Amino acid sequence: MLQVTTGHRHGTLALEADFAAPTPGVIALFGRSGSGKTTLVNIIAGLLPPDAGVIRLDDQVLTDTAAGVAVPVERRRVGYVFQDARLFPHLTVEGNLRYGLKRTAAVVKIGFDEVLALLGLGALLPRRPHQLSGGERQRVALGRALLSQPRLLLMDEPLASLDLARRLEVLPYLEALRDRLRIPIVYVSHQFEEVLRLATHLVLLEAGKVIAHGTVAELSLRAELQAIVVADNVGAVLEGRVAGVDADGGAELAVGRGSFTASLPGALPGTAIRLRVLARDVILATQPPQGLSVRNALAGTVRDITADDDGVLVSVDVGGATVLARITPAARRALALKSGDPVWALCKAVATRGHAFRRPAG
Repeated sequence: MLQVTTGHRHGTLALEADFAAPTPGVIALFGRSGSGKTTLVNIIAGLLPPDAGVIRLDDQVLTDTAAGVAVPVERRRVGYVFQDARLFPHLTVEGNLRYGLKRTAAVVKIGFDEVLALLGLGALLPRRPHQLSGGERQRVALGRALLSQPRLLLMDEPLASLDLARRLEVLPYLEALRDRLRIPIVYVSHQFEEVLRLATHLVLLEAGKVIAHGTVAELSLRAELQAIVVADNVGAVLEGRVAGVDADGGAELAVGRGSFTASLPGALPGTAIRLRVLARDVILATQPPQGLSVRNALAGTVRDITADDDGVLVSVDVGGATVLARITPAARRALALKSGDPVWALCKAVATRGHAFRRPAG
């Protein structure tokens, strides 16, 4: 476990963080700009001493202000990847990578060749940083951090300075890191798409406070997350496995006690998938639908109905899983919806967003 209980005043920000998250895995710190994410990750790194608190990684206490414990940064075995790569401009890629090895006194468990293969860096070794794309520089920075043999890897918005194409280039390498190595990662982001693809545990921050934490699927249904993301990004996150595929790229997922069809070209049977279903893409019906092109017509029961500034958000239990639907107040009145009513949730297969997701073993 990574256990964090800390308080700190930094300028106008009063940070109050209290959470515990399982390791290994990717613990995502998610919130608006200025919510305290970077301050919190710097406290975990030991770069910023907290006013009070305890930070424990597995069996090691890194900080305990009451007991006077403050393990120095260089002894915490923490790798840190910043928003900008911070490579040494006078060194080649190989020189930057080997710098990470030289700086560690720990037993080498992550080898040079393993990092090259994991991050696809072999062809880049003779180049200097100015000859690399932004995505390549971040991969080198990540490799250097891994070669320092960290017990914990911190990543502070590592993709924020990249355009969409470069972000999409780097994300598969981060997924591979999560799935193949057992290094706990604290990942700072304000882009929910990154959290969706990477996180095994989500910590929400707002105005310096941890307002909720848990799995991504759990928090996707919580008002705390819905208040942070824009209305168009509100939706449920489902986790399931590919039960079957067709020749057109459609995949049938076992979700809860039912199934869900999504457009996932190349998906293989048995693959674990995390699927995001946006509330704006779900249509509700009070009668069994017929003669529609929509692939998903899920029988369910209304769990909850919430009115907000963007309309009405309806939570529907579809057999052990939950989807959200955004409808207008007029639609709610016309359907006379109330909690406990039977409904059908309709969603196009092409409207869903899915990613392979393997939860690291403990």
